[in-house]
Amino acid sequence: MTQNTFDFKVEPGESIRIDKYLSDQFEDVSRSQIQRLIEAGSVSVNGMIVEKTSTIVLPGDSLQILLIEDKPEKIIPEGIPLDLIYENENVLVINKESGMVVHPGAGNYSGTVVNALLAYYPPIRVVGEPERPGVVHRLDKETSGVLIFAKTNKAYKWLVQQFKSRELQKIYLALVDGHPPTPTGRIEAPITRDIRNRTRMAVGLRGQGKEAISEYFERQRYENHSYLEVHLLTGRTHQIRVHLSYIGAPVTGDTLYGHRKPSIDLERFFLHASALSIKLPGDRAQKTFTAPLPEDLQSILNSLNKQRTP
Repeated sequence: MTQNTFDFKVEPGESIRIDKYLSDQFEDVSRSQIQRLIEAGSVSVNGMIVEKTSTIVLPGDSLQILLIEDKPEKIIPEGIPLDLIYENENVLVINKESGMVVHPGAGNYSGTVVNALLAYYPPIRVVGEPERPGVVHRLDKETSGVLIFAKTNKAYKWLVQQFKSRELQKIYLALVDGHPPTPTGRIEAPITRDIRNRTRMAVGLRGQGKEAISEYFERQRYENHSYLEVHLLTGRTHQIRVHLSYIGAPVTGDTLYGHRKPSIDLERFFLHASALSIKLPGDRAQKTFTAPLPEDLQSILNSLNKQRTP
């Protein structure tokens, strides 16, 4: 069992619930886990222990959270339902729901997609890296959509090579606050770890960071928002969220890189992995896998479209 203490200082901006704020800081820890830690007295604000998950933190507040990790010897299979898009002897493709972490990590060793995969297909345990079996790419916790896994080590090497060489196409759908500078655009800005907050990423300056390229196309413009199709040419951590924030059009509901107070009543940020085109092991042509926009996001678009109707 290990204990780790993390400190945060709330940056200038709108006030926010403490459970939401901390959930945004930890990519691999769910909001419900954060709430349990708060109720257990493991979180303090300005030196005072907080026990209410609804507590509001303000700009300038200093937060401290104690994470106690009891890491299991191996990942435990869990019978969690998966929305399966495609399966053959080499791969599994799923439509990941929002709020589900892809693989176990610090403070989060259950309820992940990998826990579910081990119950659905136990042989995947020996594929790829031991702590993330079958995983060849990831989606952020709150991002829904298409996710592919390898079922064999041969398939794992094949898929990893395609992601490294960019021999695939990844398409995302995003609603953003405000409007991008132009209806279509290409963002070439390196991404690195934020030196002020190690749980965030940022655009690197003066040659810092890894190459990151995104292209966007405006599908629909609303009075205060734009609905975008985004193509990833690289796959850096939080790339779309960082890039869109960088051009002044942050993803709606993204309180980590955008506005602290969401412009629309939404429990998560509006980002969905809509399509993945990739060559499967042994194939000469790409296959395209798609996932429809989830109901919660579609309802937001329906509401905005009604507002546009004369």
